[in-house]
Amino acid sequence: MNLSSHSLRSRSPVLLALLLAIGLAPSRSAACACGCGIYEVGTANMIPTASGVMTFFDYDYQDQNQNWSGDSRAPAADNDDKNIRTSWYNYGFQDMFNRAWGVRLEVPYEDRHFVTTGGPSGDDIATVNFSGFGDVRLEGIYTGFSPDLSSGLLFGLKLPTGSYTINDPYGDVDRDTEIGSGSTDLLLGGYSRFNFDTDYGWSGFTQALLDLPVLTQVRYRPGAEFDASIGAYYNGLRIGRMLVSPIVQLKASVRGEDTGANASNPVASGFERLLVAPGVELDMHPMRVYCDVELPLYEHFTGNQLAASVLFRLNMAYMF
Repeated sequence: MNLSSHSLRSRSPVLLALLLAIGLAPSRSAACACGCGIYEVGTANMIPTASGVMTFFDYDYQDQNQNWSGDSRAPAADNDDKNIRTSWYNYGFQDMFNRAWGVRLEVPYEDRHFVTTGGPSGDDIATVNFSGFGDVRLEGIYTGFSPDLSSGLLFGLKLPTGSYTINDPYGDVDRDTEIGSGSTDLLLGGYSRFNFDTDYGWSGFTQALLDLPVLTQVRYRPGAEFDASIGAYYNGLRIGRMLVSPIVQLKASVRGEDTGANASNPVASGFERLLVAPGVELDMHPMRVYCDVELPLYEHFTGNQLAASVLFRLNMAYMF
């Protein structure tokens, strides 16, 4: 990859910020039990390219039906939880006021199917279905490092707007399985776009985001989570007016252990994952559609946790 010294200098503040984010993450970091933070990185069409307003809808899905412990699958009998199947519906608004500053708002809605050992006797197989609005994210965006907006910083808060007290008469739903975390989190991240060749046929991007809980409630602290992605896509395919861009990404997710009296005991939270995500983006301005499948290459889980064999994502955006 041949990058000019100017392009390297233009991205150096972002790279420095990402290194700082990694340094701030605890040596054993953590986050939502379902690993939903991985969906917050890796959508190239969410990276601003000009000033203006964009609305978007993001649908994410995973079916956690395999028990894992350490680096490998473990017997299902070792885990009281049997299945967590979740759909996330994320509604968003982004406004780049100018070529340097912008703001993004994300309002998630979650629908969860949870099967665990519990019920009236404590030993039954209990099924709990619940849904509701999740934790709202409000982020600022700074893109003033270079004239082409190729690098930027993200900073903001995840607010405790989602319910963490689902009506569960037998106490089967743990805090880390609730829709909301109950915490106010600091969000810090960045991104960078670049070209592999002079004719702009092959391009790439990197993204990273640190989610660090700072205020918590009711004796439960979700851990910090660090998610990062690097991707490459091809810009040379067209069907009529529609630009078709095949995309492939590597995604890394580091999440540690929850703490507090209401965290899982024994500890069953915290993991490291590496995933490959082939996908495609369809661009017919002002509309963009992106979809991918995310396949684990490496996973390491603390304790016994439910894992998904594949994750799905669909993103639709409209630029005004």
